[in-house]
Amino acid sequence: MASSKPQIQICEVGPRDGLQSEERIWSVDERVGLIDRLSATGVPRLEAVSFVNPKRVPQMADAEEVMAKIKRPAGVSFAGLALNVRGAERAIAAGVDEVRYVVVASETFNQRNQGASIAETLAGFAEISDKVSAAGLKLSATIGAAFGCPFEGKVAATKVANIAGQLAAGGCAEIGMADTIGAGVPTQVTEIYSLVHDAVGAEVGLGFHLHNTRNTGFANAAIAAGEGVLFLDSSVGGLGGCPFAPKATGNIATEDLAFMLRNMGIETGIDIDAYIDVAIWVEGFFDTPLPGQLMKAGLFPETASS
Repeated sequence: MASSKPQIQICEVGPRDGLQSEERIWSVDERVGLIDRLSATGVPRLEAVSFVNPKRVPQMADAEEVMAKIKRPAGVSFAGLALNVRGAERAIAAGVDEVRYVVVASETFNQRNQGASIAETLAGFAEISDKVSAAGLKLSATIGAAFGCPFEGKVAATKVANIAGQLAAGGCAEIGMADTIGAGVPTQVTEIYSLVHDAVGAEVGLGFHLHNTRNTGFANAAIAAGEGVLFLDSSVGGLGGCPFAPKATGNIATEDLAFMLRNMGIETGIDIDAYIDVAIWVEGFFDTPLPGQLMKAGLFPETASS
């Protein structure tokens, strides 16, 4: 019998967003090892690779080789990030389940991130939509800097909703609103969700991609859960950042998010103990502790003294 509890899909973005800003470049086999460990935890979705120019983001090179080597357990969907037609073609050929596209809600940041205007990036989305659809794959998009831009400051929620409406009209199945620099607060989550939902309708799945740069990421995630989002992005151990955004630090930690949602009565399907083990394994590759807290404090009430 299906559970009557509310459910939220967690999309693990550590192998892509978590590693793209790290100075140390992980080998193909290390990235495969990370993805395989994560896919064994019950997490339903993984943003595994990025099909971007390796000269711009060398940490994401050899995406095809990574995809060819990873295990593909039943029930786990693997996404690849693409920023243009060439990236989408590579993602399709590599066998991803989902192609994720990005549009940034600020002209300056979009130019730095993708070397194009917002209008040009939206036109690029239209170019890949038919290709992805013909391949039988899910096409989703992330609206970057939806809560604020490090170069232009505030971003109007109406602008985010306008971009979302154009993406939905172009065939986007899901849209995530990203707090790329971790500047957002809970009231913004409510406003953005409401306006975007009105702009795209009930047929398009909505979610958030949250960073904890200013310690508001989990408060924002809790509010998003209350709004009834389909998915939330997060990263093992709290890894993450953006190479084109100053001071953009880690995503919210997946195991911390899964704990919070579980204790709120929301199911994710994740084995949290297994996730903690993966976070500890990942931390071994770094000289300083990861930002995740559950790996330090443990689950509750399981850790309460008898």
